[in-house]
Amino acid sequence: ATVQRLACFALCHITAGAGALRDADAQAVVDLGALPQIVAVMVAHPASAAMQKQACVALVNITTGTDAQRDAHAQAAVDAGALPLVVAAMRAHPASAAVQKQACRTLS
Repeated sequence: ATVQRLACFALCHITAGAGALRDADAQAVVDLGALPQIVAVMVAHPASAAMQKQACVALVNITTGTDAQRDAHAQAAVDAGALPLVVAAMRAHPASAAVQKQACRTLS
C-alpha cells in the first residue's frame, strides 16, 4: 500500500503546477494509463484515508488544464470508474477533512 500511495503522490507532483508544461505532463500521465491505475488503488484500499486522499489529489491535478484538456481528462476519469469511488471515499471517511476536501475538489 505504501508504494501505491507514493505512486499517487508522485503523479500529483508530476501533474502539479500550471501552464503548458503541466498540461503536457498531465497528457502524458493519461496517455500512459494512469487513470485506471488510480482507480485500482482506490478499489484496493478503500479503508485507507491517506490513499483515498492522495488518489483524489492525483485526479484533481490530472483533470485540471485547458478547457478541452480538462473536459477530455475528466471524461477519461469517469470512463475509468473514478466517480463512484470518489463518492465512496467520502462516505467511508466522513471524519477526514482531507478526504472530504480533495474529493470535493475532484467532483468540482
